[in-house]
Amino acid sequence: MLEEDLMEHKIVCPRCRQKFPLPSTYTERVICPHCRLENPILRKRSSSGNCMKEQLKKILRGSPKKPVASGSSLAKRPSFRALDQEPGVSAPKRAVLCGVTHKNWKYKLKGTINDVFNMKDLLTQVYKFEEKNILVLTEEQTDKRLIPTKVNIENCLRWLVKDCQGGDSLVFYYSGHGLRQPDFNNDERDGFDETICPVDFLKEGMILDNDIYATIVKPLPEGVTLHAIVDASHSGTILDLEHVYDRKTGKWNDNRSPSGARKQTSGGKAYSISACKDGQFAADIYGFDSNARCGAMTYILIEVLRRKPYITYGELVDGMEELFEQVLVQQQGCLGRSRTLSKIFGLNLRQDPLLSASEEFLVYKKPFKL
Repeated sequence: MLEEDLMEHKIVCPRCRQKFPLPSTYTERVICPHCRLENPILRKRSSSGNCMKEQLKKILRGSPKKPVASGSSLAKRPSFRALDQEPGVSAPKRAVLCGVTHKNWKYKLKGTINDVFNMKDLLTQVYKFEEKNILVLTEEQTDKRLIPTKVNIENCLRWLVKDCQGGDSLVFYYSGHGLRQPDFNNDERDGFDETICPVDFLKEGMILDNDIYATIVKPLPEGVTLHAIVDASHSGTILDLEHVYDRKTGKWNDNRSPSGARKQTSGGKAYSISACKDGQFAADIYGFDSNARCGAMTYILIEVLRRKPYITYGELVDGMEELFEQVLVQQQGCLGRSRTLSKIFGLNLRQDPLLSASEEFLVYKKPFKL
């Protein structure tokens, strides 16, 4: 919640890049609660406070946020109509669409805003979502609550699942940079947590797959369906779902945590369609009928669904794989979410879209619908 912004100073861990508050009492060192790294604080008490202030400048990322008055517009939760009212049970379909260009960073992206509005058109035109029930986060938004910062994305994800009930269909879409970091909790089979990168991730930290799971997957009640569509590098298991579909074998692979921690819903169903496997990079392309840049997975997913709206999950994955091969052959050199990737890995960088789910099902029998 915006009104719940913390007043205390915070530090960003140099190992895992996660942000956490400094202790209120004097201490020489502090342990990161995420990765257990011991961080030097080097702050001493001063009657004037000037010494402490100068030392904090060296270790803090940004300045503390000002409290929001309870009566101000910023204190309200995101909602359907221009964020001016609470979501209600009368909206069986709702979506959060997030596109991050990182326009002020050297690794900026060019197609994410196109991706967001192409996805919005698909939801409203093909799957009958109402525009008033869709939150769109981009850096071009005039409402500060819809800038894709870490806190805003987290707030909107909470909005997505708030008060959901049986029969509801929820969609979370993200287009932007994705990264991975070492897993310090022994809950990842490959030893890495997958992440998405808010516009302020260098300052506030990334959003981990663990956090996304806890926010929008774990609370899902019976009868509610969530689809996450994530067009980012390293996005394969970004929801930490326990079952991953292998198109080559036609079987589901076990993605349960090595630690034994179960990552399930509260009775609902969750599905994720990711741009690539955890160890792969996502590509940008130009649309067939325009010069507009867009994410390859987003463009191909929409193209397949517009050609065949009534389709099974298996047919969707097959169609995406086939179209990927055509597109990436035609558009050589448009690989990677930054120009650096094609220089490092060459033009044969492979990208395999991935389907994962909270439970196994027959992919060629179950219709895909949002």
